[in-house]
Amino acid sequence: MALLGALFLTLLAGARAELPGCKIRVTSKALELVKQEGLRFLEQELETITIPDLQGRDGGFSYNISEVKVTELQLTSSELHFQPEQELILDIANASLGLRFRRQLFYWFLYDGGYINASAEGMSIRTGLELSQDPTGRIKVSNVSCQASVSRMHMAFGGTFKKVYDFLSTFITSGIRFLLNQQICPVLYHAGMVLLNSLLDTVPVRSPVDELVGIDYSLLKDPVVSTNNLDLEFRGSFFPLAEGNWSLLNQAVEPQLQEEERMVYVAFSEFFFDSAMESYFRTGALHLSLVGDKVPHDLDMLLRATYFGSIVLLTPAVIDAPLKLELRAMAPPRCTIKPSGTTISVTASVTIALVPTNQPEVELTSMIMDARFNAKMALRGKALRTQLDLRRFRIYSNQSALESLALIPLQAPLRAMLQIGVMPILNERTWRGVQIPLPEGINFVREVVTNQAGYLTIGADLHFAKGLREVIDKNRRASTRAPQAPSAPPPTSAAAA
Repeated sequence: MALLGALFLTLLAGARAELPGCKIRVTSKALELVKQEGLRFLEQELETITIPDLQGRDGGFSYNISEVKVTELQLTSSELHFQPEQELILDIANASLGLRFRRQLFYWFLYDGGYINASAEGMSIRTGLELSQDPTGRIKVSNVSCQASVSRMHMAFGGTFKKVYDFLSTFITSGIRFLLNQQICPVLYHAGMVLLNSLLDTVPVRSPVDELVGIDYSLLKDPVVSTNNLDLEFRGSFFPLAEGNWSLLNQAVEPQLQEEERMVYVAFSEFFFDSAMESYFRTGALHLSLVGDKVPHDLDMLLRATYFGSIVLLTPAVIDAPLKLELRAMAPPRCTIKPSGTTISVTASVTIALVPTNQPEVELTSMIMDARFNAKMALRGKALRTQLDLRRFRIYSNQSALESLALIPLQAPLRAMLQIGVMPILNERTWRGVQIPLPEGINFVREVVTNQAGYLTIGADLHFAKGLREVIDKNRRASTRAPQAPSAPPPTSAAAA
């Protein structure tokens, strides 16, 4: 009985699980590009290492090593790869560091000092970034694991006390190597927990699209890492800004990502687009009113001729009043995605009226318009853009079949009006696009759109339009008042000298 109860609860939880409206897959093809940009950033971070002063005494000699600075970093062998379940692993082998420090040697009343160059060789680093979602639904680096070691140090002393330095070099090199080992992992921990997270803060979660509608890109669960891919599932739902808690139930087909040939794949279900149109419908934005000079002249004359019988029965003050043509969506438009293409269907009311000055408007007629648009999707930079083309147009009366026949002469001019007067307005808005949840400074290039049954996928490669350092510095300056992640690492796993 207990087993049946547990099974029922499991099925119930699965039934209530929210489906993603948007998915992103980052494949192993992207790792080489990410690694090259990441190594440039890592070199800059490791060059900030500061090593405490090193002091010692041996017999009558005492020495002080200070002002140790990293002058250069050479990363000759490195690999970035996915590690299930949630980690991204960077392995660096046989790297070297150039060092410069100040030496001071005291022997009774004798003194020797100056600067010297050294090198730390055979450096190996293995660091892992654990990825998860935070309470706001944002992707975060939740932990950084690190192992680092320097196998040998080399420095060439000269001058009067060269033999003394050669005698002391074992103590000095061992001390610097020990201190260097202790400094690498804290730098990498800070880079992951603070700096990379400030980069991930640029990924939109809940942000406005325009003055009416926003979009929710909250993660629905932790990122899933396999050997070849990093998969992210987002809510991908629009909402009216005035109704921040409103959400549409996702009953669409869940997008599936199987491809691995490109660096990244993005999938959108019909729900993604339906939630956008539902949100705009709820705000009242799907409404267009053309009055007076806004109505094309030829269409104005045709409409007045069509309804001449009704117009002549009106008072003289109304007969010459401006004409009004109003279109209003009767229900939220709906998106249909098939392998053959994407279409948007809308049903709207069309009202024709006269609008006399300082008097109530006089309705001449109202009708129903059914329209279907072909929607062509494209990715430009980080924006998903849509180009609409009118595919089907039909008007009919909601009063009688006889009146529908009388409307046939209006089909062509109203279609032309829709093409000339309405489509440019729609396309101007849809071509502005909606941002995809990528960090600032990273764009899509060479995209290919593929339609499936119920969803579409876009395969693309990545391009760093800005360096990681530039984006991180800019974002940290802009969010200095935000709570900071801890920069102190857990007990270091750096190898001891």
